[in-house]
Amino acid sequence: MNHAPPTSVALALALFLGIAAPLGCHAEHEESHELGEFLVTSPLRADRDLTEDYVSQIHSIQHIELRALERGYLQEVFVDEGQPVKKGQRMFQIMPTLYQAEYEKAQAEAEFTKIEYQNTKLLADSEVVSPNELALAKAKLDKARAELALSRVHRGFTEIRAPFDGIMGRLHVRRGSLLDEGELLTTLSDNSQMWVYFNVTEAEYLDYKKRAKEEAPTVQLVMANHELFDHLGKVETIVADFDHETGTIAFRATFPNPEGLLRHGETGKVLMTRRLSKALLVPQKVTFEVLDRKYVYVVEDGVVRAREITVTEELPHLYVVADGVTDDDKLLLEGLRKVKDGDTIAIRYLEPTEVVAQLAIPAE
Repeated sequence: MNHAPPTSVALALALFLGIAAPLGCHAEHEESHELGEFLVTSPLRADRDLTEDYVSQIHSIQHIELRALERGYLQEVFVDEGQPVKKGQRMFQIMPTLYQAEYEKAQAEAEFTKIEYQNTKLLADSEVVSPNELALAKAKLDKARAELALSRVHRGFTEIRAPFDGIMGRLHVRRGSLLDEGELLTTLSDNSQMWVYFNVTEAEYLDYKKRAKEEAPTVQLVMANHELFDHLGKVETIVADFDHETGTIAFRATFPNPEGLLRHGETGKVLMTRRLSKALLVPQKVTFEVLDRKYVYVVEDGVVRAREITVTEELPHLYVVADGVTDDDKLLLEGLRKVKDGDTIAIRYLEPTEVVAQLAIPAE
C-alpha cells in the first residue's frame, strides 16, 4: 500500500485553509453589504385636524300627521303628493252637509233667542215681567250662541288647511273615501331646516364639550350619494342620557336647506372635525403588526431594535402615538422586512417634515 508523505498532507491542508479563509471573509463581507444603507426618520410633533364620521338620520324640523277631525266622506283633495303648500292653504274637504245643517239650525236658534231676549228686556224695562225672567232669557241667548259657536267649529273641522309651510307627503286616502274620526290623511314636512341625529362615544362627547367652550364647532354632511352637502351644520342639542347598551349619546345638528334638497327620512354621514394639539405623529409605513400589536424599528447607534407603540388615532398615512417612541428616536423608514431585531445597519436620516410631505404623493 502506498502512503503519501507527511509533508505532502501538511502542504495540501495549508493550501485548503489558505483558500477557504479568504472565501469565508468574502462571504461575510457580501452578507453585510447586502443590507446596504437604510433610510430613517423621526416622529413629527405637530397640530393636526382629525375628522370623524358618524352615521346619521335626517329629519324635517317639523314633520306631522294630518288626520280627519270628523267622520264623513272625503269630498275633495286640493293638493297632490310632494307638492309644496303654504300656511293656511286648503288641503282636504270632508263633505260638510250634516255639519252645515247643524250650523244653520244653531244659527236660527240663536236668532230666535236673541229676539226673545230683546222682547223680554222691553217688558222688563216697563216692569211688566220680573228681572228673573229677563235673566232667564239672557241665559237662553248665551246658550244658543255657544251652540252656534260649537257648530261652527264642527263645520270647520271638515275643511283641513296646512298649519305651516311645507311639503305634502303620501296620500293615504282618495276622494270619496269614508273617513273615520282620527283617520290618517297624509303627512306634512317643513324642510326649510333639517335636524340630523348622530351618536358619539363618551370620550368624543367630553372632547366636544371642552372645545365648545372656546368655539362652536361646525359639522358637515355627506349625503347618500357620497357627495358633500353644500351647507354647514351646527350642533344645537345633545340628549340628556347616554345609551347604556351602546355607550353613546345622541347629538342633533341643524342644517339649512334653502334648496329643499334634503327630505325627511334620508340618511347620511356627519363629519365632525376636532383639533389635535402637538400630536406625536409617525408614518403608518414605519409600523408593523405582531399579534394585533403595532411595532416600529428604532435604530440606536446603528443597531435595530423592535419597540411596541400605542396608537390613539389614525390619520391619512399617519398614526397618532401616545407611547413607545419619543421625538428624538430614529425610526426605520424602509426595508422593514430586510432586517430583524439586533441587526447592525448603516443609516441615512430624512427630516420628518420631508417624509410627511411625500406621503400624500402617489407613486408613479
